[in-house]
Amino acid sequence: MTDTFEPKILAFCCKYCAYAAADLAGSMRLSYPANVKVIQVPCTGRVDILHLLRAIEDGADGVYVAGCLEGECHFLSGNLSTRKRVEYVKKTLASIGMEPERAEMFNLSSAMGPRFAEIAREMTERIRKLGPSPVRCGEVKSEK
Repeated sequence: MTDTFEPKILAFCCKYCAYAAADLAGSMRLSYPANVKVIQVPCTGRVDILHLLRAIEDGADGVYVAGCLEGECHFLSGNLSTRKRVEYVKKTLASIGMEPERAEMFNLSSAMGPRFAEIAREMTERIRKLGPSPVRCGEVKSEK
C-alpha cells in the first residue's frame, strides 16, 4: 500500500459521552487524525445498520460507533443494542468479501478525551493497513 493513502473514517458518537470525550480531546489540544469525521448522535441506539453500511457504500474506508460505557447509557440500553448492530455489520461485510475490521464499536465516558484521540489514531492505522475500501477503489457511487 502506498504511504499516501489517507483513509476516510466516519465516527458516530453519542452526544453525552463519546462526543463529549471528543470535545475534551480538542480542549486538551490532543491531536487525532483529521480524516476521522465525527457525527454527533443523540444516542448510539439511533445508529442503524443502514447508516453504517451506507457510509461504506458512499466511500468511507471504515466506520465506528462510540457510545457510553456499558451499563451507563443515558437511554438505558442504546449502546448494547448498537453493539449487536455493529457485530451484524461486521458479519455482513465478511459475507460480501470485505474485511469486518472496517467496522467497530467503542465505549467511552465523557472524561476519556485521551482515549478518544487514541481510538481515532488506532482506527486510522487499522484502516491504513487494510487499504482503501474495495467500494471506493472501484469508484462506485450510489445513485441518490
